[in-house]
Amino acid sequence: MNYTIHQLQIFLKVIQTKSITKASEELFMTQPAVSIQLKNLQDQFKIPLTEVIGRQLYITDFGKEIAIIAERVIQELDNINYKTQAYQGILTGKLTISSASTGKYVIPYFLSGFLEKNTGIDLVLDVTNKSRVVESLKQNETDFALVSVVPEKLGIEEELLIDNKLYLVGNQAIRDEKKPLIYREEGSATRLAMENYFERHQGKGYRKRMELTSNEAVKQAIIAGLGYSVMPLIGIRNELINKELHILKAKGLPIKTQWRLIWLKGKKLSPTSQAYLDFIRSEKQNILNDNFDWYLKY
Repeated sequence: MNYTIHQLQIFLKVIQTKSITKASEELFMTQPAVSIQLKNLQDQFKIPLTEVIGRQLYITDFGKEIAIIAERVIQELDNINYKTQAYQGILTGKLTISSASTGKYVIPYFLSGFLEKNTGIDLVLDVTNKSRVVESLKQNETDFALVSVVPEKLGIEEELLIDNKLYLVGNQAIRDEKKPLIYREEGSATRLAMENYFERHQGKGYRKRMELTSNEAVKQAIIAGLGYSVMPLIGIRNELINKELHILKAKGLPIKTQWRLIWLKGKKLSPTSQAYLDFIRSEKQNILNDNFDWYLKY
């Protein structure tokens, strides 16, 4: 056997994405380069690791077994690096955070200072919708989750970060009632807040609507004049300044929730996770003052 760590890393990424194209994008490699390394790894085994049926790539049972071992190998390699840095007096380890999609406008500001001070820490940040965030927390796949709505029937602890303010938004200052409301996909916290708001104020069966799968898509649709939506203020600052979007007056708005960092109740935090939580608690107000002054005053 003569395979390399690099080949194992590529193989794991192909398994994760189930696509050579997607793996190459995430690894910042060309597709031919990924294919060559995958073939070089495959040549070490007489049993197939993957197979292509139609145009879909599948992982064989043997490939799944090898992937489990390969993941352990990569983890142990990381541990060697962390241990080396620890002996040099550097805080090391991996910090994993799962964030609801709108949280991408929040969480970077609560990370930058910590990562600058602790260069031995590797960050894994997964930005997805609320349902996936909660599921990853339930399965203990992440250290922390950033959410604006507390998950039900799940024992958690939390650290509040900043208010989440949602307004009705259009591309003109006056609403055209003939245009539809634009919703996020099922599982989105913004979608749930929007549905609850309109059901309280206008009742069911009140609207024509369309559905899009990201805040950015909703934002561009509103700018293009396709309709209106309830959106988090924190993600539309530049568009408000440039007058591409306008906040519309509506009874009961803004809707206010709170962005919060949550973790499983009773979870034993790693030294890295505890250091991050301590950083948040000590620096939160400074972070808010330095980066969210406009938002807090709105």
